[in-house]
Amino acid sequence: MAFLIGSTAPELQRLLVPFVCVLIAFLAYSSQWLFANAPDLAPGPLTHTETYVFNGLVCCLWWTYYKAVTVDPGRYVFPPDLLNKLRNQKKSRDKSNSDNNDGGSEGENSEPEQEPDPTVDAYGRRRWCRKCAAPKPPRAHHCKTCGRCVPRMDHHCPWTANCVSLQSFPHFLRFLAYANLSLWALLYHVGRRFRGLWDARRLPAYLGPSAPQLALLTAVALAGGCAALALGILLATTAKGWLFNITMIESWELERHEAVLERLPGYGADSDGDGDGGWWRAGEAVEPVEFPYDVGIFANMAQAMGTRNVLLWFWPFAGGPAVAPAVVPAGGPGEATPTTTTMMPTGTGWRYEENGLNDREGMWPPVDPDKVRNARLWRRRQHEMAAEKARQTSYRDPEEEREAFRRRQERDLMRWRGTRGRIVGEFEEVPEYEYERDYDHDYGSEDRRGDAGGGSRRGMVVLDEGRSGWVNADGEKLGDYGVDEDAEFDERPAVERDSSSPPPMRAGSERADQDDDEVPLAELIRRRKVLTKDGEDT
Repeated sequence: MAFLIGSTAPELQRLLVPFVCVLIAFLAYSSQWLFANAPDLAPGPLTHTETYVFNGLVCCLWWTYYKAVTVDPGRYVFPPDLLNKLRNQKKSRDKSNSDNNDGGSEGENSEPEQEPDPTVDAYGRRRWCRKCAAPKPPRAHHCKTCGRCVPRMDHHCPWTANCVSLQSFPHFLRFLAYANLSLWALLYHVGRRFRGLWDARRLPAYLGPSAPQLALLTAVALAGGCAALALGILLATTAKGWLFNITMIESWELERHEAVLERLPGYGADSDGDGDGGWWRAGEAVEPVEFPYDVGIFANMAQAMGTRNVLLWFWPFAGGPAVAPAVVPAGGPGEATPTTTTMMPTGTGWRYEENGLNDREGMWPPVDPDKVRNARLWRRRQHEMAAEKARQTSYRDPEEEREAFRRRQERDLMRWRGTRGRIVGEFEEVPEYEYERDYDHDYGSEDRRGDAGGGSRRGMVVLDEGRSGWVNADGEKLGDYGVDEDAEFDERPAVERDSSSPPPMRAGSERADQDDDEVPLAELIRRRKVLTKDGEDT
């Protein structure tokens, strides 16, 4: 399904909607023209009833596709007072966390306990979008194409150039339903013509249709068959998510969580009682979490379609649910309002009913140990860079500068040996370096490491902030569903970055792809910003 719903290039996405329109017009109208102008194709032109039914399905298809393309996927509009207060609260909490990690504000200097933060979930993770600079309600994700947080985002569909979300899901489902019905009706009529050709196979060729007519019939059959197969698979996948109230993104997260649990010690142990903890463990306590939004088949379907009236579910002109406006009641002088108590808006799109299978609400999505570990290592790397910068600015003696540079060279050599030591040790039986334990690495198995794009290589401190390199059984990553992974990390940063601090190392960047032994010495010196006596970079 990655081919259908994957992250398509923006230039190609602009051509997909016209391509779908041309394909619909070709299949719907060229076939009817062929049936009407090729009397030798038994059983002849369509009857009036067949024409009305087929064109009625095509009209419903055009309308539902138009709605699937044009309906806004939804957006969150926060009251200005509430948004400003939450932003200030986030800054103060992040600053206090940074001070505590640096040892600067503890005990008597710590700030008094603040009111509960509604943007923090049951795990203590902050539901905050770094791109929108706003809270992120449950089941919302930041779409890298739409450029905003989308409520109940299922995926970004390139064939409609729109997100399948809380507001657009009913129209997308109706489009798939009418597209499949239209294709099945077309293939039924085409199949009858092929059956007529088979029955008349012993007649002379001049009594049958011409070669161009046969070519057009074959083209319609091939195009319609391929479209019916692809849209049938997509309809089955979408209907399954509709029945169980789970989006494609959440099914990916659920599969990842199950893979994490299978690698926990004692979970699915072998016959000898040994369990493989794997590299997912990473010293993190992973708690089994059930999917909380499956509240019953009928309730799931009614919630997705925005009504309990079954007759309106597939009515092409029906609407769908909409994000409830964040209305702030007007209070009199001195009266408390939701903004003064930091209350999050409630209603459709802001909160979702849970089935109570978990110990507490707000446990979805489950913790990803890979993302937690990468974020922790990235924060530690930020502390190290800040401390190193402070030491560099405090140097005054050239001998002290050279000694510090020598120590950094030794540390880089240890990192390189940690990266290459395992490979060399397989041939030379060299004992592995234990540098990684200084950074809380615990990889275990090597089958699912950073080759997928977001993990860390052995001996390196961190390659990507808060990303998971896990892919599902189909080879799909979270970004293949249109999610902006840069905005998905919800943990509170421990260090507030400033413009002067160097950026973190990211997978795919030049710093992450090159090993230190392949980088020129001048580049290493420039990166570490060794200062000369007069203060200029060397």
